[in-house]
Parts: sequence; structure tokens; C-alpha cells
Amino acid sequence: MPCAERVIIIKLTKRQEILIELVKKNQPITSEHLADRLNVTRAALRPDLAILTMTGILEARPKVGYLYSNNGSNNILYDYINEITVSDIKSKPAMITEDTTVYDAIVQIFLNDAGTIFIVSDGYLVGAVSRKDFLKTALGNSDLHKVPVGIIMTRMPNIITVNDGDSAYDAAKKIIEHEVDSLPVVEKIIGDDGKEHLKITGKISKTNITRLFVNLGAKK
Repeated sequence: MPCAERVIIIKLTKRQEILIELVKKNQPITSEHLADRLNVTRAALRPDLAILTMTGILEARPKVGYLYSNNGSNNILYDYINEITVSDIKSKPAMITEDTTVYDAIVQIFLNDAGTIFIVSDGYLVGAVSRKDFLKTALGNSDLHKVPVGIIMTRMPNIITVNDGDSAYDAAKKIIEHEVDSLPVVEKIIGDDGKEHLKITGKISKTNITRLFVNLGAKK
């Protein structure tokens, strides 16, 4: 794993560079005003602002707005997560088949202490169910012992995925952008049917990302 103390040139996106300049010229400035200036939604800016504040380039003050701080020592965080790949920090996913009952799926998600459980068929990714999905179902009138998880799951291709070679930064950005608990790490496989399928090799969750930051703080 790369050393957290390496000095690497920061590679910001064009929009992140524009955000920095806007904050410099108009600080303090709120996310609403930044979104108006760029003609985008606040949700669209959330991942960029999160990265810029976590790296120390911007400072977020409640009820005040964003200010430019350019804390160089914290910029190492941005470099660090860009150097680390998904394969370096992924963990074991919780997986079940779509004929599993909702009740048994809930048991599995808690036994695995997971926020999301992935659904597979013949070993390939076909869907995903989160704790929110289970809560909605539990609040209804359905018999959790009879309803298969395939009825309530989000099906492919509506699942956001990452690959082993993706950076930790890209994975964290996807989690923020799509407001999900975790993402399946997948590998493309050509099945016996000649079609392309996705095999799950792990998962990246908010916990994985948080652990990455903790390791950085501990200089591991």
C-alpha cells in the first residue's frame, strides 16, 4: 500500500478547479450560490465539495458557507485515495439468491453486518437489496416468510458497480453521488451462453472508505 507521506501532484477535475476559484473570489459562499453559478444542482456538486473539504482545500462552515483554506498537508489525503485502488480496500460481500425469502435475507444482512446484500444467479450479479428496501417491505402488509427477495430487489442494469482497478476516490465519489451504502466490485465474465455477465469479487462500502481515512491518520 502506498505511503501516506508521499508527495504527489494533485489532479483536480476541471469543475473542482472552477469551484476553488469561485470560492476564492466570493468567500464565504454557499453551495446554493455555487450551484447557481455553475448552472447545476446542489446534488451534482456534493461529491466535488465533499472531496475539496476532506482534502483541506476548502473549509465548510455551517450557516456561513465555503471558504478557501488550501491546507497543503491535508492535500495528501486526495493523493492517497487516488493512488489506492478498489482491490486494495475491498471486503467480502454478503450474497444470496433471488428465491431467498425477505425474512431470511434480513437475517443474513444483519449476520453480515452489511448495509446492502447482493443477489446472484448462477454466481453472477442480478440484483441488490438495501436495509431501506427491507424496511419499506417490513412496514407493508407482506408476509416476510413468503415473499422472495427477487420481488423487492433492484435489478441489473440499475446497479452501480466498480472494478478492481478503479481508484478509491472514484468509488467514494460514486457512493456519494448515488447515495448508496455500498457498491459491488465486479469482474466481467463471458458465460457458457456466450453473453457477458458480472461476477462479484468484493464490495466497497462507506466502512471501507472510512477505514481508509483512519489508516491515513495512523500513517499506515
